[in-house]
Order: sequence, then structure tokens, then C-alpha cells
Amino acid sequence: MDAIIRHGRVEDVEALLAFWRVAAEGTDRHDDSAKVEALIEHDPEAVLIAEVDGEMAGTLIAGWDGWRAHLYRLAVDPARRRQGIGTALLRAAEERFAAFGAFRADAMVLLDNELAHHVWGAAGYVSQPEWSRWVKPLM
Repeated sequence: MDAIIRHGRVEDVEALLAFWRVAAEGTDRHDDSAKVEALIEHDPEAVLIAEVDGEMAGTLIAGWDGWRAHLYRLAVDPARRRQGIGTALLRAAEERFAAFGAFRADAMVLLDNELAHHVWGAAGYVSQPEWSRWVKPLM
């Protein structure tokens, strides 16, 4: 796998949204261009994009809030899965977090996304059954 990992740019926003509709599970989060642009403008290194032969092959959001390291939207093109792209993205994110002195990273993973459970487990992540996520819609 000859993936190049780079940071997302504002000009990538529409391509990211289209990619997530194809490659990401559970994309019902009201994503829109303005929100993704705001993320990139707020933290220009948060969005990681893996490219193979100049095409988007995978993504990962590696958010750092100054206190905790959060991972979202690990998505790999279905035609390119099992080629090490997800692993390369996770490695890049973990290196980013290590530079900040983060001691742990957490990942948002859908409970029914069995394929993702295997990926995260193989990368050394474990589910924390003693925690649950509580949400409140703001819109």
C-alpha cells in the first residue's frame, strides 16, 4: 500500500462529504460543508486523508481539544479495505496525539458496526462497557 497521508484542506470539503456517504457508516449526523470547513479552520491538522494514486482512499478525524484525543470518521474506500490504509491513518493520528503528550485516545464506533470492531480491536483499542455516551440534540 502506497498511501500518502495528508491533512484535509477547505478545498477537500465536498469530496470528504461525498466520500463519507460511500465509505462511512452512520452518516446521519447532519454534516454540511460549513461544519467541515469550520473544523478544518479551527484545527488544520485534525482531518487526515489517505490518498492512493492521487485519489481519496481513507479518512480519519483526529481531534485534540487540548485535554483529550478523540477519533472520528475512520473510513476506507470499500474497494481498498484490508490494504493497511486504516492502520496508516491510525498511526498518523496517534503520532499527532503523542506530540501533544496525550496519554490515551478514544474512538467513536457504532455498536452495530461489526467490521469496525475488528479494525479497532486489531489496532489495540478496547470497548469500555462501563461507559455510555449521552447525547442531547441541539437542533
